[in-house]
Amino acid sequence: MPSLNQIRQTFLDYFARNDHEVVASSSLVPQNDPTLMFTNAGMVQFKNVFTGAETRPYKRATTSQKVVRAGGKHNDLDNVGYTARHHTFFEMLGNFSFGDYFKADAIEHAWTLLTKDYGLNPDRMMATVYIDDDEAFELWKKIAGLPESRIARIAGSDNFWSMGDTGPCGPCTEIFYDHGDHIWGGPPGTPEEDGDRFVEIWNLVFMQFDQQPDGTRVNLPKPSIDTGMGLERVAAVLQGVHNNYDIDLFKNLISASVEATGVAAEGDSLPSHRVIADHLRSSSFLIADGVTPSNEGRGYVLRRIMRRAMRHAYLLGSQEPLLHRLAPTLVAEMGGHYGELKRAEAAIVETLRQEEERFRRTLGRGMTLLDEAVRDLKSGDMLEGEVAFKLYDTYGFPLDLTQDAVRAKGLSVNVAGFEASMEAQKQRGRDAWTGSGEKATAAEWFAIKEAIGASEFTGYDHLSAQGHVQAIVLDGETIEEALTGDTVSMVFEKSPFYPEGGGQAGDVGTVDFLHGKGNVLDTQRQAGDLIVHRIEITEGRVKVGDKAELHVDAGKRKTTRSNHSAAHLVHAALRHVLGPHVAQKGQLVDAERMRFDFSHGGPLTVDELARIEAEVNAVVLQNAAAATKLMTPEAAIEAGAIALFGEKYGDEVRVLALGQALDGQGDYSVELCGGTHVARTGDIALFKIVSESGIAAGVRRIEAVTGEAARQFLLEQAGVARSLADQFKVPVSQVEARVEALVAERKRLEKELAEAKRALAVGGGGAASGPEEINGTKLIARVLEGVGGKDLRPLAEDFRKQVGSGIVALVGKLDGKAAVTVTVTADLTGRYNAAELAKAAVIAMGGQGAGGKPDFAQGGAPDDSKADAGLEAVKALI
Repeated sequence: MPSLNQIRQTFLDYFARNDHEVVASSSLVPQNDPTLMFTNAGMVQFKNVFTGAETRPYKRATTSQKVVRAGGKHNDLDNVGYTARHHTFFEMLGNFSFGDYFKADAIEHAWTLLTKDYGLNPDRMMATVYIDDDEAFELWKKIAGLPESRIARIAGSDNFWSMGDTGPCGPCTEIFYDHGDHIWGGPPGTPEEDGDRFVEIWNLVFMQFDQQPDGTRVNLPKPSIDTGMGLERVAAVLQGVHNNYDIDLFKNLISASVEATGVAAEGDSLPSHRVIADHLRSSSFLIADGVTPSNEGRGYVLRRIMRRAMRHAYLLGSQEPLLHRLAPTLVAEMGGHYGELKRAEAAIVETLRQEEERFRRTLGRGMTLLDEAVRDLKSGDMLEGEVAFKLYDTYGFPLDLTQDAVRAKGLSVNVAGFEASMEAQKQRGRDAWTGSGEKATAAEWFAIKEAIGASEFTGYDHLSAQGHVQAIVLDGETIEEALTGDTVSMVFEKSPFYPEGGGQAGDVGTVDFLHGKGNVLDTQRQAGDLIVHRIEITEGRVKVGDKAELHVDAGKRKTTRSNHSAAHLVHAALRHVLGPHVAQKGQLVDAERMRFDFSHGGPLTVDELARIEAEVNAVVLQNAAAATKLMTPEAAIEAGAIALFGEKYGDEVRVLALGQALDGQGDYSVELCGGTHVARTGDIALFKIVSESGIAAGVRRIEAVTGEAARQFLLEQAGVARSLADQFKVPVSQVEARVEALVAERKRLEKELAEAKRALAVGGGGAASGPEEINGTKLIARVLEGVGGKDLRPLAEDFRKQVGSGIVALVGKLDGKAAVTVTVTADLTGRYNAAELAKAAVIAMGGQGAGGKPDFAQGGAPDDSKADAGLEAVKALI
């Protein structure tokens, strides 16, 4: 059985023999891609080579690339320890062609390496190709000899790769390994594809197109190859195990963890040992590449990884810092190939030791905080979700640890509140870090603010303003002058443009400069209170210091204001109609519509939606003046104001009151909000809900329109009603009754048709009506044309009554597909199992299997042409 180190070396040696340059793994900190937090794929270090920005002295390369996926867009952290193949750190084996060989050679190399050098059984492998990649489909047949049944055509992004919205892209072909039918799951492209039986081990990307801004694709002059195969996954296959944590590397790391803690790797302790082994790898490699624990950026992700492992050491009952004692085992396992581990071993050990000692002190403080938070609570009370999140975020307490701690006191945790705080933190993280390039730009904005001061927002009262250009930024760099055609970020000392925030989209409009003009495409907030305008220079030139006249698009601001104020009214109406448990989970308001997300356990009824809509429109009709006050956040909340999702509050906040309570007691809606709003509720004019849906567990979404958009929506709905009335030749008021009558008629006809099919099937006449006898057992075996799966069960029950004692096997054929139903009378279930008989029939017809009980089972097959073969399989078993 080859070791992981041997598997890696075999891969590199194979491609070295085939004229590939063996290139060392690049750092986990990307050097040429500011959009990435960590190196997350093998091709990252070659990105500039693929785009043509860089040339290398070789056209073929192979690597075993270090990869971390624990922050930013690619984040597998929370799955580690609980699944078979998720890791925060892994190695990506890859071979690359820069305009040299293409599809045929890439497939030839992959198949030769897997079947000859690694010795994998060809019969256990299959391939997927992009749905219209006929060339790859034929190459797999020609080179590997794969039958068409083991080459799946897959549509969608899984089998089509792109570097971005524009640029190099192309179809993929993936190689899957079949672990065997003792593991549940089906091949890719089937309903059972999420099972663990078939595992993807290698992805070959055929980089053959250049995607244009208009969406068209043109052929690249030099098509290239980019492949990736997870070393841990292929090691599991080659070592005959199904779980990556059972390969030699992880077994050795887990064994060291078991020895150090004295706790066996079984039961509830097994995930903890796996987390420790995985996180030890990622932490050590990140430290070796120069990342240190901190409270921001890459350092924060490293600290989170380390502390997650340390939490699990705590759960295992380890009394002393653990991870630094395991580091030498990791270095012994992987330091032979990755010399940086050996060179940094001392730093790794010391960093792990210091961080764990520091964390153990915070654990003590966390427990103190928890004790204080529950001191005045009584049995049956609930710990606030915000407290549970602070324990998680600041002190490293996982939610389940907090729940266990309070359960002993008869308490529970407000999980919804915890999740809301978690989502808010994730949003802050997305806002603060969309890649190292954005981080650098954020730092520059802070420097700009220090130099020029904060921006003054004048847009509450005015849609135009005069100012001066204070700063111009192009591609992350400050410049002194922008020319026609440039799209730049620009700052003025004051602006009427509202910067995106609190769910309200940023304003758009125009700017007239001293010697030019520009369109404001978007407005954002940077460095806290710097208003940044994204401007396309459409005429002339602009210099720092130039005078400017800024004009907000009045029409879009008006509809945005209406939609934003409507969102506040919807929030209040939801709480009135559904109850005070409703909490805002997010919103988006712009010039087109209003979208409001909120917590609620299930879909809203037609009556509830109607009541919400009626309440909002009643407040709109009041035409009450909107009132705003400046208050401290604490005073505002104490006065009953609701804090809106996503809003960042300073020492002073705007409190907005809209409408009069329908019972005459106070204001209808009072919320903290810095956005722009209507002067009177009547400015909204009309409110109409257009959809209500679920977007996550316990979270619903309402979308609505206001004003002219609402009127147009209602006109369209009325037009549909009039069109139906014309077709039915009835008044509009009778359309609903006419549709109901048609639906009832259709159901009646469908029922009559089903009964006719059933009567025809059961009373088919002749010899076919009676049972045949096989091995002393009566059997009714029928192929039924035009009968679907849902109709087979009652037919089977009728036949079972006819047979008395025996077996009924039915195959229904409908729309080219086959459905199977098998029943066994109670007196024969000791001899025959309906599920086994049905499975045999389905497999004989090319399906995957069947499910059921000893007396009744069902299944299906994609092709009804083998229906007779299915019945013969049943007879053979009898």
